Amino acid sequence: MSVSDLVARYDVPVPRYTSYPPVPNWRDTPSPEQWLASLTRALDAPDASLALYLHLPFCESLCTFCGCNTVITRDHRHETTYIDALFAELDLYIERVPGIGARSLSQLHLGGGTPTFMSAGSLDRLMSGLDTRLGKHAAEFEGSIEVDPRVTTGAQLEVMRRHGVTRVSLGVQDVDPEVQRLVNRRQSLAQTEAVCRAARALGYESLNFDLIYGLPGQTVGSMARLTEAVLDLRPDRLAVYSFARVPWIKPAQRRFKDDQIPAGAEKRALYDAVRDPLLDAGYEEIGLDHFALPADALARAARHGTLHRNFMGYTHARTSALIGLGVSAISETAGCYHQNEKVLTKYVHRVQDREIPTLRGHVLSDSDRDRRGRILELMTRFAVEVEADEAEQLRQFLGPLFDEGLLALDEAHLIVPPQGRPFLRHAASFFDLYYRSTTPDGPRYSTSA
Repeated sequence: MSVSDLVARYDVPVPRYTSYPPVPNWRDTPSPEQWLASLTRALDAPDASLALYLHLPFCESLCTFCGCNTVITRDHRHETTYIDALFAELDLYIERVPGIGARSLSQLHLGGGTPTFMSAGSLDRLMSGLDTRLGKHAAEFEGSIEVDPRVTTGAQLEVMRRHGVTRVSLGVQDVDPEVQRLVNRRQSLAQTEAVCRAARALGYESLNFDLIYGLPGQTVGSMARLTEAVLDLRPDRLAVYSFARVPWIKPAQRRFKDDQIPAGAEKRALYDAVRDPLLDAGYEEIGLDHFALPADALARAARHGTLHRNFMGYTHARTSALIGLGVSAISETAGCYHQNEKVLTKYVHRVQDREIPTLRGHVLSDSDRDRRGRILELMTRFAVEVEADEAEQLRQFLGPLFDEGLLALDEAHLIVPPQGRPFLRHAASFFDLYYRSTTPDGPRYSTSA
């Protein structure tokens, strides 16, 4: 069976494993008291480390491919109210988790939505409030912000750099005008170039580009042109995401017709049209759909075995706790996941009423923890230890992939070689007890190709 045939055969809904269990399988939602107790335990040790994610949901227009929790508006009066809500939520944690206000911050990520929806003044107020509440940054602090080049200014970049942010992630997605028209994201290459120049002039240490493959209108030729443009700008790292088509969650995606959306081997060819030139140009493949230049912190972490993966994506190091602030933001500790209220008005009202705005979460069992660790190992190192009695089960579960050399087993490890990377999610699904033992009552995940 050819690799193209296998891609088509395995182009099925599979989790991306930013968490285990995946969010649709969360069952045991912690009470706010349970969540705070888990967070307290995680941060109790003297050497405990803290990461903070801020979800800034506002965008001025809707990109129809987007699967994020967004609020589409041109009313910038939301900025003040929302920052007040973020401070109110953080203050609740500082009051109720002993010592958190004195804890050094190891990682900070501003995501969205469009964080640069906010003015330079609002971003300055936000970052100053964080500095006041959380104290100094850790020695190896990493701060990052996602930006939309269409609305990002030099003043915004200057503010973030002054507050210690060292990495900027640019939403690029595609440079082809027809693809941009189809997904309602018209963005000139000149806009992207201008943000890159400004960020580098301000001393940002790492630039990331987000690209998407599998969008309507994309062809192997258009992806080759996209890659050529990207290589001219030479970002330090890239995330090359598969278009997650989830119209049952994001109704705007229903406007795409089935025959517009590449699938199976055709979709994989789009990814390879980006992947192969990146590897030829010296980028290293990092985990799932990520690439970095050898000197970048992400590549160094992959080589040194410290690469980690959480709801912020791949990071250079693991922290004891991740606190997500803002509407729909997800937090985690070793034993617990916690997600905030997803409706903006409800989120704001709950934190104003001094509530931890719990929507859902999951308290991990011992089995969950073990399986999470094994899936994380596979997703970051492309290999994981397996028990002797699991080898035959693996061959039964993913036999054709072993037959074609796309997965391998040695005496004690499952290994995903470079040619098998398209099937990394499938290999991880072997350890997913929920995925293997339940039948969904409806669609849950995007397809894997």
